[in-house]
Amino acid sequence: MSVDQRRFEKQLMFNHPAFTQLCEQMMREAKVMYCDHLLFSLHAVVKLGIPQNTLLVQTLLRVVQERINECDEKCLSVLSTVLEAMEPCKNVDVLRAGLRIIVDQQIWKIEHVFTLQTVMKCIGKDAPIALKKKLEMKALRELDRFSLLNSQRMFGALATMNHRSVTLLNECSKVIIGNIHGCPFKILINILQSCKDLQYRNLDLFKGIADYVATTFDIWKLKQVLFLLILFENLGFRHSGLMDLFMKKVVDEPGFLNMKSTVSILHVYSSLNHLHECQPREFLEVMASALTGYLHHISSENLLNAVCSFCLMNHFPLAPINQLLQKDIINELLISGDMERNVHKLHILTTCLKLDDVPYRKAIDLPLPLPPSTPLHPNAKVAEALRSLLGEGYFSENVQLPHNYHIDFEFKMDTNRSQVLPLSDVDVVTSASDIQRIAILCVPRSNYCLDSNHPRGFLAMKMRHLKVMGFHVILVNNWKMEKLEMKDAVAYLKSEIYSSEDPPASDVNFQSTC
Repeated sequence: MSVDQRRFEKQLMFNHPAFTQLCEQMMREAKVMYCDHLLFSLHAVVKLGIPQNTLLVQTLLRVVQERINECDEKCLSVLSTVLEAMEPCKNVDVLRAGLRIIVDQQIWKIEHVFTLQTVMKCIGKDAPIALKKKLEMKALRELDRFSLLNSQRMFGALATMNHRSVTLLNECSKVIIGNIHGCPFKILINILQSCKDLQYRNLDLFKGIADYVATTFDIWKLKQVLFLLILFENLGFRHSGLMDLFMKKVVDEPGFLNMKSTVSILHVYSSLNHLHECQPREFLEVMASALTGYLHHISSENLLNAVCSFCLMNHFPLAPINQLLQKDIINELLISGDMERNVHKLHILTTCLKLDDVPYRKAIDLPLPLPPSTPLHPNAKVAEALRSLLGEGYFSENVQLPHNYHIDFEFKMDTNRSQVLPLSDVDVVTSASDIQRIAILCVPRSNYCLDSNHPRGFLAMKMRHLKVMGFHVILVNNWKMEKLEMKDAVAYLKSEIYSSEDPPASDVNFQSTC
């Protein structure tokens, strides 16, 4: 049935005189029914869509509260399913609290994994941590009985109760990876969404899913692949093969692009700093053309998001930028939505227009509020290593540059990068052609794509702009430095400072794309 037909049929049922009599009979006999019959009746009432605030539903909820101690495993499963589908209210909240007590008492008697997972999805994020731990231990005991479906459902169950069990997720991931072919799209989405909610990063799982979708690319709708790419971007995961395939498909079939998908694709590819080497120009031109086609009804914030994505990718389509720079649109962005975020993105645009190789330059007439100052994170270990390696008076710390750029450490070398110069010797001749400015950026793991040294969009753009400003950029990974002994940290910095190699262009930013 269509949605409208279902609604019509339900209304006929609700209006039938016998239905009212049935509801009245249900309320009269609720207290003497078998417990499982009572719960199945409540389940049917909820599934029919009878409003939750009706006397019938509230009466059944109160009777179930009174008889909750009669619940066996089957009843717990049905009750959990019902409560999961209901909106919070006084009787639902009381019943959920009662369910938690019963589950805590009966947890080791639960025989079916399906029941266990149904209960886990129902108890709620605010359940006591001790109860969550008990459910986790019970699930770990039952691991050898997990079916493929149980392994798939465990991600959603843990996410619903907001409990991150790495051991349980790792074991379920192995089962899923080994049986990935034929996995339905909806289940893939639920798994990745649960990983996002639980902040669970499993490179093998993500790669297994992406490899499967890339291998079977032709059977998927483009909007399905885009949905997966959006979730991968949320997780910081970049799969070059799948992203290349999707990009080529966009170039070949641009007709599928609507306004929402255009903005989303631009965000994904700019955030993960990914362009396929063979077709960057064609892809960017197709995306710019699609965006231009929607300028007559795109919202100001979507336009800002799209243009900012283009800026990260070092591409500057004329029509979208000109529309964004209109005074009324900028005024709207400065008073609506997330103003702080909008200001940050407008500053990105103005910085790119000034520093990048833009075919035209147009300044924003309206003065923009200053972006929030970047919080300073002390890098004591790097500073100590630099003092040991270079000595005092050879480097500056926490340097603020134009365009709101900040670098952790700066020093100067000769152009051959064989000798570090004392600051006192070069302060008056910093523009001399025989001096190379060096910027050290201390970078957290989140600035890279998952488990790689591939910079994400904002870091890539910053490196590009620092290069324009005359710097050679050295990236220092915070999490790696913390693991090193001081002598190893000094040796690592020495190898980076005196290295004659530049970072590979493909791993730094989008080059030659406009």
